[in-house]
Formats: sequence, C-alpha cells, structure tokens
Amino acid sequence: MRAQNQTRRFGAPASVLVLGLVVAATVLAPASPASAAVPGLVRISATSVADSADFHSTTATCPVGKVLTGTGYELNGATGEAILDDLRPNGGPATAPTAVTVGAYEAEPYAGVWSVTAYAICANPVPGLVRVSAVSVNDSADFHSTTATCPVGKVLTGTGYELNGVTGEGVVDDFRPNGGVATAPTAVTVGAYEADATALSWSATAYAICANPLAGLVRTSTVGASNSLDFRSVLAGCPVGKVLTGAGYELNGVTGEGVVDDFRPNGNTTTAPTTVDSGAYEEDAFAGNWSNTAYAICATA
Repeated sequence: MRAQNQTRRFGAPASVLVLGLVVAATVLAPASPASAAVPGLVRISATSVADSADFHSTTATCPVGKVLTGTGYELNGATGEAILDDLRPNGGPATAPTAVTVGAYEAEPYAGVWSVTAYAICANPVPGLVRVSAVSVNDSADFHSTTATCPVGKVLTGTGYELNGVTGEGVVDDFRPNGGVATAPTAVTVGAYEADATALSWSATAYAICANPLAGLVRTSTVGASNSLDFRSVLAGCPVGKVLTGAGYELNGVTGEGVVDDFRPNGNTTTAPTTVDSGAYEEDAFAGNWSNTAYAICATA
C-alpha cells in the first residue's frame, strides 16, 4: 500500500506524461509560412525608336528562366493621336509565354515624335502556364467582340489583344477580365470599335494567359470619374499581401472616341508590381460624359 500511495503522490503514470509531451510539442511547433503564388515577380520594359513614323513596335522579353504572367504598354508623345493595335503575348496552348510585342499606329497623320513602350510582368516558372486565344468574326461591322477563356481547371493571370485588318482605324474599348474581389478570373473579353468609319473587313483577337490555380488570385477594379474632360487616369491596386500578375481596362460612355494611352503596371526589374495605371484620351473631341475603369489581377505575394 505504501508503494501505491507514493505513485499517486509523486506523479501520473508514464503513459500520461508521454501524451502531455506530445501535446506540448504540437502547441509549440511554428506554423509553416504561406507559399508565394508567383515567386520572383518583376516588371520588364522595352521602348521603340522615337520618331514621326506612322507605326511603332517593340517587344519586352522576360529574363532567362522567367515566364510572362501579364502585359502592359504606354504611348509616349502622342495624346490621343496614336492607337494601340497589338498587345500580343507569345506562347501557345502548350507553351508558356515569355515576351509581349506591342504595336501602335497613328490614328490621324501626326507630325510629332512619338514612341511606344511594352511592359512584361515576369515571374519564376508558374505551373501549367499557357497562352490561349479567341478571334471574333471578320467583317466590316463597326464593333467586334470576343472572349478568350482559360482551359478547364486553369485561372487567368494576364491578358492581351490584337486588332486584325485595321491600321489605326480600330480602338479597343473593353479589355475586361472576369472574376471579382473574392473570385479568381478565368477569361478576358476584348471589344473594339472603329475609330473612324471604314469599309474594311476586320476582327479582334483576345489572348488569355492561364495557369494552374494560384493562391489568393482575385480581380479588383477602380472606376474613374464620369465627365467630359479630354483626359482621365485611374489606378487599380492589389490588396495588402498580394502582387499584380496582370491587368485590364474598360472605357464607359465612349464608343470609338476614347483611346487608352497608358496601361502601365508599376514595379521594375527588382520590385514586384502591385498597381496598374490606366490613362485615356479622347481620340476626337467628344461632348459626352465618359469614364475609365482599371482592373488588377492579383495573387498572394
């Protein structure tokens, strides 16, 4: 009886002590850090020659070992006098994109010196990254629209477009990724109007850069003021803790009379972008009210 009483006085059985140590170890173990959705994200740029030629083009290429998740551009020196015709990522349905080519035409004869800048948003290899496309009907209608949708099971990281058959006569009015603040985007819609009446047959191509699901992927937006000013600019940003993989824009209230001159992600060769600026001019004098919407596609940093 004395030995049994001592066992009760001096501690619990060994099995209870072992269990207690297991619980303590579980409580004290540090939590694993969240994985970055797009590690190594940076913004690369390339600018064309600056002169008074009717057409300017340049290609921004990701550093060796990185892939293209999104695109951007900027028209320099022309304020509503030049129209972007190509914002074309390379790659294909089975190939990851690594570069984007930007091409722009003068909308009207313009004697000034101007250039175009291409922006490439690049990251370390992203699982399942591909580029898909969709082309609208080819005819002489005033408006053309098409939607590029990611393959089933993939999400949209970035966007692009191309106008075919018009050289400075067509302007992209809608460049709109779907999704929302709690929903990953999976498609991009491109809508374009004739800037000036033309009898040419033409079409629009939408490009979607798609990947396997990314942590925290969402689409945010900012709508600018609606008024009759010649120029307006709006900034869309990512929530805290997220980075910009791609973007889009939408002009509201103008049908071929507004030109997005700046579609510029921030960031640089060492800093991940987190915002995109969309600036637009009237291509011809327009008395109506209109606005500009910027869209940001964001993933966990």
